[in-house]
Amino acid sequence: MKVVPLVALLLVAVVGPSRTAAAEPQQEQMPLSPPRTASQAPVAPMVSSPFLGGVPSGTATDGVETITIIQALTRALEHNLGVLTAEDSVGRAQGARWRALSDLLPNVNGRVGETRQLVNLQAFGFGGAASPFPTLSSIVGPFNVFDARVFLSQSLLDLGALNDARAEAHNLEAARHLAKGARDFVLYVTGTLYVQALAMSARADAARAQQETAEALHAQALDLKTSGIVAGIDVLRSEVQLNLQRQRLTVAQNEFEKGKLQLARTIGLPLGQKFALDPALPVLPAADMSLDQAVERAYATRPDYLAAQERIRAAEATRRAVVGDTLPSVRVNADYGDIGLSPADSHVTYSVAGAVTIPIFQGGRTRGRLLEADANIRSRRAEAEDLKASIYYEIRTAFLDLDATSKQLAVAGTARDLAAQQMTQARDRFAAGVASGIEVIQAQDALAVATEQLIDAQYGYDLAKGALSRGIGTPEQLLRLILGGRP
Repeated sequence: MKVVPLVALLLVAVVGPSRTAAAEPQQEQMPLSPPRTASQAPVAPMVSSPFLGGVPSGTATDGVETITIIQALTRALEHNLGVLTAEDSVGRAQGARWRALSDLLPNVNGRVGETRQLVNLQAFGFGGAASPFPTLSSIVGPFNVFDARVFLSQSLLDLGALNDARAEAHNLEAARHLAKGARDFVLYVTGTLYVQALAMSARADAARAQQETAEALHAQALDLKTSGIVAGIDVLRSEVQLNLQRQRLTVAQNEFEKGKLQLARTIGLPLGQKFALDPALPVLPAADMSLDQAVERAYATRPDYLAAQERIRAAEATRRAVVGDTLPSVRVNADYGDIGLSPADSHVTYSVAGAVTIPIFQGGRTRGRLLEADANIRSRRAEAEDLKASIYYEIRTAFLDLDATSKQLAVAGTARDLAAQQMTQARDRFAAGVASGIEVIQAQDALAVATEQLIDAQYGYDLAKGALSRGIGTPEQLLRLILGGRP
């Protein structure tokens, strides 16, 4: 029996809802809990998710390339779509911050122009019989006006713009945390997919061995029936069992190939590249901390939780910006340049103007913005508290999985050996004619169950340690330790 696949869990909401570049960066959301055992994660059909996709890189070769788990992890960091998207989000957040800073920094523009004019002074009250200057000609020109000028605008005091810039700075920091979290998460996803693929390979090998045993039992039953030792029903039972094992092998091989395809997509292998997995896995260090210590460390290091805290600060700064927009602001505008009939006879002129803008009434706009800002703050705080609880349950689940798989691993090997001995004795009894084929089939099924439990224990223990590393927020540090670098 299989439960909900891990791949489906990864699709719950790996990244949050899209926002514009000026808004908060995308919120990363992780699965509610890591996989319990290796048998609980059959590969589902390929679906759309950034962390399950990748950008294919390189040219496929005719040979079969052996990819170790370290190579898969390092390649995923370079080509996984979730990582690339998170890094692009940092660029968008940087752009939003610079736009916010532009309201505080000097704005300088230059302009060079020349105009040819013919002016009717009578339209301005000069010239004509009714004018105080009746003898003055009402038509002036045509003449040229040359003007080359530099304009400067500088904000001296604008609390709204200042807090907008602070909010975007917090959003940028949140985006950086989420980019780091994306790297950690893709290491967890890739490592999980690799271990699952190894487990599927082990199941395919076990199914192949069981099919070979079923073929031998079927041939033995035919010989015993020919010798008159067993009845025809035993031959029929052995044939049914053989067909069943063939079906199991077909399913196991298909699951293994689909698992490899999903892994290849995640790490961005060239399309059509044939590859094999290396069953040698690095030894992950065992957890040397208590549950409380692990939770406290996660709260201090998990990038997604740190990003949630930055989003709260950004929302609070946005509210202060709304309040700042209701306060007086001071701005200076200046220009400097040459003006004249032509560039040769132009003269320097300049102007400097300071202005204080005092908002008086904005028709309820400020109240509406405050209501929105307050609701946004409450939402960000609720999200942070939910993520905090999710981290606790994720780590606690990982500890439970570690304890269960370690105990399972301690007895699974012995159970597998005993089941193999039972199978050998059942075949001997069947060959001697003192037992029916039912006893052999039961022994074969018991051996299959024991083999499956051994596979679960072997790979489930590695998955549990990887889930704990993910829960604490140290997958990339762990990778550096494995590679011999410093954490």
